Amino acid sequence: MTGHLDHLRGTPLRPLLASVAGALMLAMPGAFAQDVTAAPAEDATASEIEKFCTNIADAARDQRYLLQRKDLEALQASVDGRIATLEKRRAEYEDWLKRRNDFLKQAELGLVDIYKTMKPDAAAGKLEMVRPEIAAAIVMKLPPRQSSLILSEMSDDKAAVLTNIISSASDPNTSKEPS
Repeated sequence: MTGHLDHLRGTPLRPLLASVAGALMLAMPGAFAQDVTAAPAEDATASEIEKFCTNIADAARDQRYLLQRKDLEALQASVDGRIATLEKRRAEYEDWLKRRNDFLKQAELGLVDIYKTMKPDAAAGKLEMVRPEIAAAIVMKLPPRQSSLILSEMSDDKAAVLTNIISSASDPNTSKEPS
């Protein structure tokens, strides 16, 4: 061993070993680590703990508010999306309803014109076969003289049903709630 350590002769061994031991200690991970799971120091007072909790309470509250705000913004975006969808569907429905009502007006005018040109006995026979509400609407749109001729050609039961529908349609109290 004298061959390898010849250059160290005359150097005091104790400081050399101390420096080597120190280098090894620094190189080992966790050599000076503290035990984090250790119980809090016995001398920590309640006021220090209270101060710590008070100091982090504002930050925790702010973080909680931030999370709640993000959740509310997400919910608001979802609600806005649903409202937009409903508005779009409502516009589609209104367009469809307008086209339907326009068609019904045209059909109704054409239908009334058809019954205007029919003979009363033929019109009465045909109106007895359709729904009473439709028949009553057509009879109401015809001139009174022609309506009376058609009703006189109908069976008594059908004429009575149409007369009841027509009279209730002209009654101003029909749509009111009973008192």
